[in-house]
Amino acid sequence: MPKLSVTIITRNEASDIAAALDSVSWADERIVVDSGSTDETVAIAAAVADRVVVHEWAGYVAQKNHAASLASHDWILSLDADERVTPGLAAEIRQALREEPAARGFRIPRVTWHLGRWIRTTDWYPDHQLRLYDRRAAQWTGRHVHEGVQVVGRVGELRGELQHYAYRDIAEHMETIERYSTLAARQMYEAGRRAGVTDLSVLSRLTFLRNYILKGGFRDGIPGLIISRMNAYYVFLKFAKLWELEPLATPAHHEDTKITK
Repeated sequence: MPKLSVTIITRNEASDIAAALDSVSWADERIVVDSGSTDETVAIAAAVADRVVVHEWAGYVAQKNHAASLASHDWILSLDADERVTPGLAAEIRQALREEPAARGFRIPRVTWHLGRWIRTTDWYPDHQLRLYDRRAAQWTGRHVHEGVQVVGRVGELRGELQHYAYRDIAEHMETIERYSTLAARQMYEAGRRAGVTDLSVLSRLTFLRNYILKGGFRDGIPGLIISRMNAYYVFLKFAKLWELEPLATPAHHEDTKITK
């Protein structure tokens, strides 16, 4: 039966890390890699985790790969501090690892708690995340945003949910949109993408319709409406920031020229 290491990267996660670690207390090993927390994250983690390492922030991809490299076992469950493994998912993972799986990784459906309810509509659900993987055949890849695990070999699917407590309130949601839209714009710009009129005027509207109508956001009432509008705003903002990065979008600043006779 393959053994399992759980890895969590942190920075100032004192309010969440204990619950995250508790949700995987059944795992063979729990590792926390902290990038310089100024709160009690390290002390809280050290009380329950098998290993806590402080490692200078190197970006999401490098940090998560570093955490996996520290594990004693090849099968890794990568967890964020604001996530919880449900008992049903835990049982399914243990069942999948009763013997060496044919799959080299597993996608897990993630459900987010926001605005007082579990959101199982909009683009947020089922939000499959490839988090359970064999590090001998997989690693984290990506650039500025939307990093993911790249697997060489078969990928399986689990049904148990990973719970995600993403935002305390709308203000934190807005802060995240601001941060991630900046990173997304930079990533698109570096990849050669440029923003056009359609991107700025149409895509965000289509995003709202997809979230609210096609993905059933209307079934979640006001929270579903808010999330659909926020998802659409994120799309608009990342393309607006992409446009801003283009050289012609920012006028050059010239020093005043003094003309003398």
